Amino acid sequence: MTGRTGREPTGWGGRLLARLSLGAHSVSGQVFALQAVIVLLLITAASVALVLQARYDSHRDARNRSLAAAEAFAHAPGLPAALASPDPSAALQPLADAARRASGLDFIAVMTTDGIRYTDSRPELIGRRATGDLSRAVAGTSFTETYVGEPSDAVRAVVPVRDADGAVIGLVGTGIEVENVSDVVEDQLPLMVGAAAGALLLGTGGAALVSRRLRRQTHGMGAAEMTRMNEHHEAVLHAVREGVLIIDADQRLVLANDEARRLLDLPPDAERRHVSDLGLDSRTAELLASGRVATDEVHLAGDRLLAVNVRPTQPYAGRPSGSVMTLRDSTELAALSGRAEVARERLQLLYDAGVRIGTTLDVVRTAEELSEVAVPRFADFVTVELLEPVLRGDEPSEAAGRYTEMRRAAVSGVRGDQPLQPVGDVIRFVVPTAPMSAALDAGHAVLAADLNAAMGWRAQDADGTRVALDYGLHSLISVPLQARGVVLGMANFWRAGDTPEAFDEEDLSFAEELGARAAVSIDNARRFTREHATAVTLQRSLLPRVLPDQSGVEVAFRYLPAKAGVGGDWFDVIPLPGARVALVVGDVVGHGVHAAATMGRLRTAVHNFSTLDLPPDELLGHLDELINRIDQNETGCLSATGGDADEVGTVTDPVGEAAAGITGATCLYAVYDPVSGRCVMASAGHPGPALVHPDGRVEFPELPSGLPLGVGGMPFEAVTLQLPEGSRLALFTDGLVEDRDRDFDTGLGLLRETLSRPGRSPEQACADVLAALLFPVPNDDIALLIADTRRLEADRIAEWEVPGEASAVSRVRNAGAAQLSAWGLEEISFTTELILSELITNAIRYGSAPVRVRLLRDRSLIVEVSDGSSTSPHLRYAATTDEGGRGLFLVAQYADRWGTRYTERGKVIWAELPLTAGTEPPAPAPLDLDALEDLAW
Repeated sequence: MTGRTGREPTGWGGRLLARLSLGAHSVSGQVFALQAVIVLLLITAASVALVLQARYDSHRDARNRSLAAAEAFAHAPGLPAALASPDPSAALQPLADAARRASGLDFIAVMTTDGIRYTDSRPELIGRRATGDLSRAVAGTSFTETYVGEPSDAVRAVVPVRDADGAVIGLVGTGIEVENVSDVVEDQLPLMVGAAAGALLLGTGGAALVSRRLRRQTHGMGAAEMTRMNEHHEAVLHAVREGVLIIDADQRLVLANDEARRLLDLPPDAERRHVSDLGLDSRTAELLASGRVATDEVHLAGDRLLAVNVRPTQPYAGRPSGSVMTLRDSTELAALSGRAEVARERLQLLYDAGVRIGTTLDVVRTAEELSEVAVPRFADFVTVELLEPVLRGDEPSEAAGRYTEMRRAAVSGVRGDQPLQPVGDVIRFVVPTAPMSAALDAGHAVLAADLNAAMGWRAQDADGTRVALDYGLHSLISVPLQARGVVLGMANFWRAGDTPEAFDEEDLSFAEELGARAAVSIDNARRFTREHATAVTLQRSLLPRVLPDQSGVEVAFRYLPAKAGVGGDWFDVIPLPGARVALVVGDVVGHGVHAAATMGRLRTAVHNFSTLDLPPDELLGHLDELINRIDQNETGCLSATGGDADEVGTVTDPVGEAAAGITGATCLYAVYDPVSGRCVMASAGHPGPALVHPDGRVEFPELPSGLPLGVGGMPFEAVTLQLPEGSRLALFTDGLVEDRDRDFDTGLGLLRETLSRPGRSPEQACADVLAALLFPVPNDDIALLIADTRRLEADRIAEWEVPGEASAVSRVRNAGAAQLSAWGLEEISFTTELILSELITNAIRYGSAPVRVRLLRDRSLIVEVSDGSSTSPHLRYAATTDEGGRGLFLVAQYADRWGTRYTERGKVIWAELPLTAGTEPPAPAPLDLDALEDLAW
């Protein structure tokens, strides 16, 4: 071993480092390191277990001592009388101090049932209330616990003191401070450390002895060197296509590989025989016995001419050298050279086939690539037929025991005037002895070297085969295209007059290999077609087909999947209470069924969370937490069933398919209020919307770009925008503006230019945006949602401030009835007055100021009562004897929907009623609305 200067290291330190470096790469060094690590781990585990056991025993002993002392003191004669004395502290403090010193405890406290101390080891605590839960002792049960708190952490016991009648009249608390309990364990640490060190020295010494013995046996070689030596030995014996003989100094055969045995026809027990007893040619035996050096000498071995080379071996361990002879069969070189050239051409063709077949995931195009790659280097004409289910992407199923017809998918030839049926024709296999039928039945390629003699083929279509024979077709190989044991179709290789040589057996195996490779590509394309169709069906069922009509917005949307397959882009329009509406757009990473299913799960989760009427930032926070939990559950379940994780953490299932999680999905959630014109939105890693002003000016509001969903760790932030009346919002995914040939900023510029054109409906705007920005072959999904915002007219809104007095209920109720009359809604006046009475009464009685009432006339009548309290009422069934509790039940019965949403300074209880009384439940009898104000919730 040399240093940087190329010299041997000097000094004992350098020699030690060199020896350790050498030992670390040897088998013995690795065994020593492994044993040392195991010993260290065992000793460490034992030490930790002893420490933990000692700590556990100390705590248990402290509990037992505390409980015993507390029980003894609590049952001491005279204690009840002392507690009943005018000054219990004066009588009990000396006794408690004496008992504490005698028992070795840190404190003994006598307390009232309320926890007021009569005695304590710290006089300043006498008269103060003991902290902690003493309810069990007050109930008559003794207990021990590890108490954490003031004045100090301790292991304490609390025991009730009973009088003669058995009633609890006081408490006795005893204990040992945790710090003193830990000191006992720390006193034992030096002994444990010393024992562990001794065990470590003994274990390491034993490992060193084993390692030294192993190093002598392996000569200091490493595992890789020994494995490589064994591989070389096996290769020389069985795989090398050159004969090898090793002769020792006594001219005895030590080793002969398989090729040497074949070339020299050696007997099975040739090892250890003298070279003269091996039955070799005399000239060859003489060369081996002489030990001289020879280079490419030609020797006779039966009918073979062998090129012989002999070299002496190096002496080892004082033993004399022998010799090594290598043999090559020169008679086979010429034949091997010709076959090697043919094999090289076939290998090149197979390589080209692997490159050219399967460049797309289209079934028909893959069949065409198979026909094109084999012409003209292997066949003059190639036809490919596929089963109908394969063309549709379905799994083929065999009917009646075998396939009888396929559809021609591809034809290629050296000339255009070929005599074979064109693409699209149905090819039938009705004669079992025809090469096509025979290949399908046998499951492997079938050769018809002379088509003139192939009577089964000729009988299948007499007219067509006559034309083919007259054209010059003379040889055929039929190969069934099979993948995973399932027949997908048939490939037929034809030779005509352009290639006079007929196909032979070597061509048969090559054609089968070529068909096998093509079948895998066709099956991949078929499976992609099936998955794409499944994903499209799933995606269409999960995306909204018809968006709900809203007074606050007029919307239009577009969704286009990528050419690579349906992905996880999605959008939604969700009605919210108070005539508000939520606009949502999101993006799930990836394509295929998993992305589409994940999109559906996210959309469902957003719908569920929106029913809680949460602010956008809180909704995204709940969605992020849900995704984290789903990813963890799925990863845990997959690992439990045998899944593995690669270097980057991608989990795969037991069959090797990636189980991609939801982490990385993005979402933009916006809530528009048509009453105020405010739009509150928050983003989880998603691009912000485009805002089109009424004058055509387009801007992209800056949003705090939160982390994508599932990453976690940071809260989301919401932004409030005041939208002018007649504004337009455009929500989109990044696939609309970004592609490999166009960056994000360039796409935003095109989008700005397209949206700035005035006088178009949302539908026309969607069409214009796609016409301007759509890529010829989009690499990602595109989701676009355009919403024209509207404001609710002022004459459809009525608001009142409600004073905090019961008499205000009737005034507001009467004002509401007058407003309903002005709107022409007298039919629902009674129901509305009932709901107003109940909601306002509840707000005044149980809420806090300010109390406000708002009526909105939209597609339904919306009643909203807000107050400054965050408490929410709950629906319940009142008992027959209850004087109240029926108000919310009446609201639920008369309203179509009702609920509660929380604001920054309180809550809003809302109810929606139809604009006509057709769906109202009939009132059992006229009610006194003033009397209803006294009903409780």
